[in-house]
Amino acid sequence: MPTSPDFRRTGPFAGRTVAALGQDLRAGRTTATELARQALDAVAGLNPALNAFVTVDADGALAAARRADDELAQGADRGPLHGIPVGVKDLIMVAGLPVTMGSRHFAGYVPDRDAACVTLLREAGAVIVGTTTTHEFAYGPTGDRSATGPSRNPCDTSRMSGGSSGGSAAAVAAGMVPLALGTDTGGSVRIPSALCGIAGFKPAYDAIPADGVFPLSRTFDHVGVLAGDARDCLLAYRCLVARDAGGPPSPSVPGHAQGPAGPAGREDGGQARVAWLDPGGLFAGDARVVRAVRAAAGASWVEEEVKLAVDLGRELRDTYTVIQSCEAVAEHAERLAEAPELFDPEVLDRLRVAAEVPGWRYVSAVAARERLARAAGELFGSHDVLALPTVPITAPLIGQRESEPDGQRIAVRAALLAFTSPWNVLGLPALTVPAGTVDGLPVGLQLVGRPGREAQLFEVAARLPLP
Repeated sequence: MPTSPDFRRTGPFAGRTVAALGQDLRAGRTTATELARQALDAVAGLNPALNAFVTVDADGALAAARRADDELAQGADRGPLHGIPVGVKDLIMVAGLPVTMGSRHFAGYVPDRDAACVTLLREAGAVIVGTTTTHEFAYGPTGDRSATGPSRNPCDTSRMSGGSSGGSAAAVAAGMVPLALGTDTGGSVRIPSALCGIAGFKPAYDAIPADGVFPLSRTFDHVGVLAGDARDCLLAYRCLVARDAGGPPSPSVPGHAQGPAGPAGREDGGQARVAWLDPGGLFAGDARVVRAVRAAAGASWVEEEVKLAVDLGRELRDTYTVIQSCEAVAEHAERLAEAPELFDPEVLDRLRVAAEVPGWRYVSAVAARERLARAAGELFGSHDVLALPTVPITAPLIGQRESEPDGQRIAVRAALLAFTSPWNVLGLPALTVPAGTVDGLPVGLQLVGRPGREAQLFEVAARLPLP
């Protein structure tokens, strides 16, 4: 049970959707400058308890907000994000702001250009408030290993926000900002979103451009969005797709050309068909979480239940671990050799273990992805969307590395990644939405679909009888 003050929904943007804020702006009931001031005041008041933000750009935010107001006054409307305050994860480059990657290796680093997704935010008229806390180099799902300190869960500040986009999740959950950017290599948008009780969307691989985002594992890294509800995630996603793409793309994934095989989808315009994926083939976590998510989502919308073979679940997990490990070491080999003392000790230990993975295993894992995609595609069968819990446990305490749900000892890191990382291996779009609580702590429902049919995830989310 939570043991600290509950900071959820205490900020000015709690319960206020991006769409509603946009209506207020265009009706003259508020201004972008006022929204920016509200966000800055909320960060000043709440961040000491939550450590959601690393750098706050008050001058830049107010200047951008004034431009947004001037443009609206002149009849220039950039779209749904015009004048909306946004947080950006502290490994996505924001020109002129310190970006630390959560590491002492980059103390004092200030990029001179924006990441492509930040450029798209600015073009959409969004107001960047500052950068949000990340697990060091995004190499961890717990969110509590960073040179800038751990981000804390607004539900209970003694507990982790999840990672690695924990600061973005905490900022949105507390109502400091209505929207934030994160990255997701094995679940780093969806995990903290679920643990903090908000919505988070990982698009298909390369749907939102990752240029200018510090890489962890280049073939798994995705840029994603976090918001109070699924509708705002979709709204932001549509604004962040590259302008020349003509809409949400259907990208290929390294190692397999078209993603999992499956039905052609609903050409008749009918509702997307949903199958509940029994998560037992992926991980044995807290059975109460699985029951709570299944019960909260209701039964009428599920047409069938499907199971993941234990062998397939294990191979997906192993493939993820091998590829991520080798690609992470490739990114940090020079830093490991020249300045290992600048890493957080836990992150350093993980990188050293990763460095022991032989090259032949990486080659084999990359080759296995297409076969795994075909096998996983069979899970869809005649359905469009798979549903399962986002995370099999509730938010652990900061620093906790083992948990004992149902009397069984499990590794926290493995549990947090268990239900999210397979979809990064396969490059599939996945959405998490709040699905109630267990012991007063949030749990999430995850919806997984196929590239190019992201709208089906949001259609399903809109008709779920969730709390």
